[in-house]
Amino acid sequence: MLEAQDVTKTFKQGSSEIRAVREAGLCVEEGERIYIHGRSGAGKSTLLHLLGGLRRPSAGTVSFLGKNVYKCSDRKRSMIRNRHFGFIFQLYHLLPELSVMENVMLPARIKGGLSGRKLKNRAIRLLKTVGMEERLSHKPAAISGGEAQRTAIARALINGPDILFCDEPTGNLDSEMSDRIYTLIKEISETQKMSVVVVSHQEVKKDFFHREYIMDDGRISAVNAGPA
Repeated sequence: MLEAQDVTKTFKQGSSEIRAVREAGLCVEEGERIYIHGRSGAGKSTLLHLLGGLRRPSAGTVSFLGKNVYKCSDRKRSMIRNRHFGFIFQLYHLLPELSVMENVMLPARIKGGLSGRKLKNRAIRLLKTVGMEERLSHKPAAISGGEAQRTAIARALINGPDILFCDEPTGNLDSEMSDRIYTLIKEISETQKMSVVVVSHQEVKKDFFHREYIMDDGRISAVNAGPA
């Protein structure tokens, strides 16, 4: 479904160059869940952004369903992200002027195709699942970091993505809610054949992922396969 070949990302820092990702290769199959971990600064988030069509690589290719994502126009790439990809960001990226409910519904409003009632009902179901049913009308400034993270998770799932990209998806949640979120993601992955790529400092239970990778100094290498 998704394939990265020899992907490299270099950043300029003054007169120096920093290689955040070095010749990374990764394939993500339909319904497969992948876990990538490593120390801070190893390149995990940068790699996730490259895979998700958010940041153009300096070299290499990223293909989705056989098409080179970065040879598409900006408009086409935005359409791919909206219709096929879901993102859970470490910093939430909720719009401050919108309520919790409105933030969750926004990607589906952009995509179109659902009546207002169906969209609202889907958003409420997701928000109940992540324990946010009492906060529907609250703005991001009035909720905690953990609540903002749960809102972002519901937003990422609203369009039923083919691939869910997760950057520290439970970093601000307690262990009970973290387990609940990973269980939800796994259930949706299995029932809808949704692929998942998680990058995290935190340990992820082995029954969640199919394959495990480690990143070090921008390089990715396989660790082992999980039993999921």
